[in-house]
Amino acid sequence: MEYPRQITAIQAAAVLISTIIGVGVLPLPLFAVQAADTGAPLVTSLAIVVALIGLWLITKLGMYFPSKSIILYSEDLLGRWIAAVGSLFIIAFFAILTSLAAREFGEVVITSVLKQTPLEITVIVMLLLAVFSARNDITTFAYIHHFYLPILVFPVLLIVALSLKNADWIHLQPIMGNEPGGMMGGILTVAALFQGSFVFTIVIPAMRRPERAMKAAVCGLIIAGGIYLSIVIAVVGVFGSEETKRLLWPTLELAKTTTLPANILERLDAAFLGVWVTAVFTTLFSSYYLTIHAISKLFRQRDHKMFSMFMLPFVFIMAMLPQNILQMYEIVEVVGRIGLLITIAYPFILFVIAAIRRKREGHRAQRQTDQSG
Repeated sequence: MEYPRQITAIQAAAVLISTIIGVGVLPLPLFAVQAADTGAPLVTSLAIVVALIGLWLITKLGMYFPSKSIILYSEDLLGRWIAAVGSLFIIAFFAILTSLAAREFGEVVITSVLKQTPLEITVIVMLLLAVFSARNDITTFAYIHHFYLPILVFPVLLIVALSLKNADWIHLQPIMGNEPGGMMGGILTVAALFQGSFVFTIVIPAMRRPERAMKAAVCGLIIAGGIYLSIVIAVVGVFGSEETKRLLWPTLELAKTTTLPANILERLDAAFLGVWVTAVFTTLFSSYYLTIHAISKLFRQRDHKMFSMFMLPFVFIMAMLPQNILQMYEIVEVVGRIGLLITIAYPFILFVIAAIRRKREGHRAQRQTDQSG
């Protein structure tokens, strides 16, 4: 099936930004502070570098095979049956990622807003929203992300900017943290929050100019990573590392302590939660869309719509498996780190094979040219 090449580089970058900025915004500072206390900004910065490496790999592969997604070009590189195993891991991982994001959304809503509403209701409502939205084609998928991007970015930047007036910069020292021993684990945990960028593997084949994919990828990740980094700096600067460790959702607490000038709004947490719900939707939308799109390509189906309702029961059941929110976050950490093997190590293997094959093909073509000459 040929992709409609209608997505611009700006829209591709918008897909990346709105996918990455999602449910992980709330616990992000906690993950970073648990790893290196005052070194949380450094952990976040290094995690952005790790995420950039993974995105560079999948973007480079997409530029090598501009008309195919990773499900198809992995078959060209590894053979159909070996590649099918990798594709099944991709599908399973992003299905689990979707379920965990939906569960985290439900936990936040019933804890902060709808305290009498059953958890199952909030989870299924968000999943249904993602399911019906995922029935659109890839062009509409990009339009939806592009439309919601300003709603996500500007309110978050406003809250961070207003909160910095309450920051005490001594809270960010020493830069390396007091106990940097757990820094590597923290880098992997925070880098896992960027794994939604893997959706770029299905965006590149639909771009008008695939040669601009790298520029869109780097710009998108830098903007999303910059927002994450600014949130961590603001939270640690305002609360300090020790106080942040006691907060389940530090970013939400930051919004509670932030006010608009002249006290137009005494607390911004209600407005922030509205923005966060939109961010959760765009992230769920991308991960679910990637899951059913990968299934359709694996089974050589022309349309992914038939799988949209099929996957819903499985994702919902997985979302309800964690016993409580603490167990859920333990699972999130483990799944996120394991997922780096799928989103970075697997593309690295494909990239090495693709580079070797391109080099061999180049030598073969040169030899044929010399012989004909």
